[in-house]
Amino acid sequence: MSDMPEMSFVVPLYNTGAGLKPLLDAFRALSIPEAWELVLVDDGSADDTFQMAQRLTTDFPVPVTLVELARNYGEHAAVLEGYRRARGRLVVNLDDDLQNPPEEAVKLLRHLRFTGAEVVYSRYAQKKHPWARNAGSWLVNRCATFLLGKPRDLYLSSFRALRQELVGRIVSYRGPYPYIDGLILGATNRIATLEVAHVERSMGRSGYTLRKLVRLAMSLLFDFSVMPLRMASVLGLLLCALGGLVLAEVVAETLMVGQRQLGWGSLMGALAVFSGAQLLMLGLIGEYIGRAFLTVSGKPQSLVRALIPNPGPTSA
Repeated sequence: MSDMPEMSFVVPLYNTGAGLKPLLDAFRALSIPEAWELVLVDDGSADDTFQMAQRLTTDFPVPVTLVELARNYGEHAAVLEGYRRARGRLVVNLDDDLQNPPEEAVKLLRHLRFTGAEVVYSRYAQKKHPWARNAGSWLVNRCATFLLGKPRDLYLSSFRALRQELVGRIVSYRGPYPYIDGLILGATNRIATLEVAHVERSMGRSGYTLRKLVRLAMSLLFDFSVMPLRMASVLGLLLCALGGLVLAEVVAETLMVGQRQLGWGSLMGALAVFSGAQLLMLGLIGEYIGRAFLTVSGKPQSLVRALIPNPGPTSA
C-alpha cells in the first residue's frame, strides 16, 4: 500500500495515568524524515488511561491507533496485539515509562533497516531498573539459553525492533500464554543487537510484580520447551538407579550379616524423597496437560474491547 508508513511504534499502556502526556509529548517532539505511526495498546488499565489517550491524540501529527483490551492480559499479549495493528515495514515496541526514549527506538529501527537482520535487540551499558527486576531478567535469560537454545551473548530485552515479515510470522500464534522472545527465536536466526541508552524512570513504578515474573517464567518453561519433561525423566531414572542400589545393599547385608532392624527415620526420609519426586513429575505433566487443554478449549490470548484508528492530519 502506498500509505504504508516506514516505521511503527508500539507502546503497551497499563495504568499509565499522568505519565501518558510526557510520553506523547516525547513522540510529538520526534522529528524524522520517515513516515511513521503510533500504536497504543491499553492493557486493561484500572484508571482512565484509555480515555486520556483518546483526548490527547485527537490532534496528533501522525496516524495513531488506539486499542483497548477487555482486561489485563500481560505485556506480551498486549505487544502482540499491537503488532497485529502495526502497518509499518519496521516495527519497534517500547515501554510507557520513557526509560527507552523514542529517539533510541529510531536508532534501533534504522539499524534494522541497514542490516540483514530480521530483529534487533537492545543492549544497555547500564540498566536503570531496580535490582529485583534485573535479577529476574538475568534468570529468564539464563533459562532461555538452556531451554530455547538462545545464543549466550544475546540479551533478551523487551525493547526490540522487527521487520514486518517477522511480525507476520509470530502474530499467528494464538496460544493463551504468549512469550514473544520464544516466538522470535523459533521464527528466525537473523538476530542483531545495538547498544542504546537506558534512563531512569521519571514517575510511577514498574507494573511487573513477582506474580507476573513467575507467570512469564512458566510460559518460557512450559509453552516453548519440553526440557522440563526430559529433566523429569532423568530425575526418574536417577531415583530408580538409587533405589536399585539401596535394594542391592539391603540384600547383600541380609546375606552377609543376617536381617537387622532398619531405622524408622531413614525409611521415612527415603519415602519422602521418592514421593516428592513423583509429585514433582506429576505436577510437571499436569502443567503441560492443563496448558494444552486451555489452548484446545480456546482460552483467548486477548480480547479487544475498542479499536479507534486516527488517521492523523490529512494532506492537502
